[in-house]
Amino acid sequence: MSTEPAAPAPPAAAVDDLPADLPADHSSDLPAELPVLPLRNTVLFPDAVAPLAIGEPRSVRLIDDAMNEPRRLVAFVTSREPEHDEPGPEDLYDVGTAAVVQKMVKVPDGTLRVLVQGIARVRVGPYTQSQPYLTAQVEEVPDDAAERTTTVDALARTLQGLFTRIIDLVPYLPDELHVAVANVDDPGTLSHLVASTMRFSTAEKQELLAEPALDARLRRLIVLLNREVEVLELGARIQSEVQQDMDKGQREYYLRQQLKAIQEELGEGDETEAEVTELRERLEEVNPPEEVRRAAERELGRLARIPTGSAEYSVIRTYLDWILAVPWNLASEDQLDLERAKRILDEDHYDIEKVKDRILEQLAVTRLKADASGPILCLVGPPGVGKTSLGQSIARALGRRFTRMSVGGMRDESEIRGHRRTYVGAMPGTVVRSLRDAGSMNPVFMIDEVDKMGADFRGDPSSALLEVLDPAQNSAFRDLYLDLPVDLSRVLFICTANVLEAIPGPLIDRMEIIRLAGYSDEEKLHIARRYLVPRQVAANGLSED
Repeated sequence: MSTEPAAPAPPAAAVDDLPADLPADHSSDLPAELPVLPLRNTVLFPDAVAPLAIGEPRSVRLIDDAMNEPRRLVAFVTSREPEHDEPGPEDLYDVGTAAVVQKMVKVPDGTLRVLVQGIARVRVGPYTQSQPYLTAQVEEVPDDAAERTTTVDALARTLQGLFTRIIDLVPYLPDELHVAVANVDDPGTLSHLVASTMRFSTAEKQELLAEPALDARLRRLIVLLNREVEVLELGARIQSEVQQDMDKGQREYYLRQQLKAIQEELGEGDETEAEVTELRERLEEVNPPEEVRRAAERELGRLARIPTGSAEYSVIRTYLDWILAVPWNLASEDQLDLERAKRILDEDHYDIEKVKDRILEQLAVTRLKADASGPILCLVGPPGVGKTSLGQSIARALGRRFTRMSVGGMRDESEIRGHRRTYVGAMPGTVVRSLRDAGSMNPVFMIDEVDKMGADFRGDPSSALLEVLDPAQNSAFRDLYLDLPVDLSRVLFICTANVLEAIPGPLIDRMEIIRLAGYSDEEKLHIARRYLVPRQVAANGLSED
C-alpha cells in the first residue's frame, strides 16, 4: 500500500520512462480489467500527477508487472481503513482513478518511488483476483454534464476566484498555480486540479472523486474553499494582531530604554525605579489575596509615574508599606494538646478552676472543628485578679502569638477602624496595627477595659468594636485606611472588664461573660508562695538561701 504522496527520491537504480508512443488520452479505451493498488490516506484524481511511495511486497510486485505492460495502466483506489496493511476488496472504496505509471525509482531498501498521472475516474468491481495482488473489472465514470451550461461556467469562475485567493494566503502553494488555474478551461479538469492540490481530509477528497454530477462537485468545492478562506483569513488576522502587539511592545521597550538612558544622563529616575522594583519583589514574597494584589499593583503603577518630589508620592509609598506589612498569609499552627494546655494554665494561675475548665472546653471544640467560630470570652473582675496574664497563658497553651489593645478612655472610632487616606497623617486602626505587630493572622487578641470606652462627636468606638467581634462580619473587616477586607475570623478575641454594668448591651450580646472574683487570704498566701516570691527572687538576683 502507498503512503502519503512524497517527492520522488533521486535515482537509486534504473528509471523507466514512459514510452514515447504511448497515447496521450487513455480514457476512451480503458481495458475491462486492471490491477488495483490500494492507497492509504491518499486520493488520486484524474489529470493529476502525484508521487507515491510503494512499500508492500504485493504492491511492489504489481508495479513491476505494470511496468512490463505497454500501457502501464493501474487502478488506484483509496482504502477505507488506513491502518490495515493488506486491505481486501471490502476495505476499499468503490470509485478510484485509472492512472499511468510514468516513472519508477527503485530504492536500496527495496521500496519504490513512482510518479503516476490520473487519466479517468473508474468504478471498481467485481474483483477477479486477490493474489499475488488485487485485480478487478473497471468501468469509466464520466461527468454527468453532457454540455457546459451557464451555471457550470459561473460555478467554475467562482471556484477559480476562491482558489486564487487561497494561493495568495497559503505558503505551501506555489505561485505558478496562478498561471495553471488561469489556463484551465474545462470545469471538470479545474475541479480535479483544485481537489488534488488542497489539503482536504481523505473522506472529503473521496466524496469529491465519487461525485459524478459536475455542478454538485463544483458547489461542494466552493463550500470547502470558502471554509478554508475563512480559516486562513482569520489566521492571517490573528497573526497580524500578534505582530502589531509585538511591534508595539518592542517600540515601548525601545522608548523605555531611551528614557532610562536620558534619566541616567540627568541623574534622575534610578532611585524611583529601584524603589518600585523593590516593592514589586516584596509584593511577590508577601503573596496577598487577589483583591489586595490588584490594589497594590494599581498603586505601584501610580507610584512609578509620579515624581519623587510630589506630596502624593509619600502618601502612596506609605500606603504600600502598610499593605506589605500586614501578614496576609501568615498564621501560627495551633497546638491543641489539652493535657499540655491544662498544665500551662495550672502553672500560671492558682485555683480559678471553673475559668480554666471553660477555656479547655473551647480548646476541645477547636480541636474537633478547626474552623469553628467560638464565642468571644469576656473576663470580668477587679484589677489584679490575673485577667491579662490569663490571656497570655491561653496564647502560650495554643502556641499562638499574643497581642493586646487597650480601649479604656477611647472616644474616637477611627482608633479602631483607621483614618481615610484623605486626611493628613492618616494611618490604619489599632486592629490592623496589632496584626502587624503580632506577625500573624490568628493571634490571641486581648481587648482590655471594654467597660471604659466613651463616645462623643468623633463617633462611638463600641459600634466599631461590634464589627470586629461579630463572627458573621469580621471575616471581611474593612479598615478605612487600607480600604481592603481584612480576615479576622481566625483571631481568638478575649476581652477584659472591671464591671459588667458599664459595657454596652449590644457588646455584651456578642460575648460570653466569665467572672473572676477576688481571692481569699488563704488563696493569696498560696499565690504569694507559688508565684510572687519566686518571681521577686529571680527579679532581684537572689539565691534560694
